[in-house]
Amino acid sequence: MQQAIALAIENVRSGSGGPFAAIVVKEDRVVASGTNQVSALNDPTAHAEIIAIRAACTALGSFQLDGCDLYTTCEPCPMCLGAIYWARPARVFFAATSADAAAAGFDDAFIYQQISVPFPERRIPFVAMMREESLACFRAWEQQQNRIPY
Repeated sequence: MQQAIALAIENVRSGSGGPFAAIVVKEDRVVASGTNQVSALNDPTAHAEIIAIRAACTALGSFQLDGCDLYTTCEPCPMCLGAIYWARPARVFFAATSADAAAAGFDDAFIYQQISVPFPERRIPFVAMMREESLACFRAWEQQQNRIPY
C-alpha cells in the first residue's frame, strides 16, 4: 500500500492525473500498477484500478486475476468495483474511503443512487430498444463451439 500511495502522490505532483493509484500483486511480486489518467488521456475510464487491471491481465496473459491481490489508494468507485468483480482478484485492499474521496471533490454517491432509479427517470435517461433483435447476439454466442466462458 505504501508503494501505491507514493505513486498517487507522484501522479498528482507530476500533473498526470488525480490522486489515485493501484497495484496488482501475485505471489509477493508486483505484476502491474496504474495511476489515475482521466485528464491526461481524456478518458473517463482511465481510473487507477482499471489501468492496473488491464496491465496485469496483459502481463499474466489472462482476463482474470486469479491468485492476485489489488491494492488501491481509495475505496473503488462503482465502475472500478464492477471491473474488479469481473477480474476476480483474490482480495482487494484499500486505504481512503469513498467519504474521504467525496471530501476531496471525488463524489460518486450519485452513481450508486442512479442504479436503483427506473431507466427513463435517471439523470441520463436510458432507453431500451431492439431487445428481440439483440437476442441473436446471445444465440450466436451459445452456438459458438470454441467460446471461452467467463
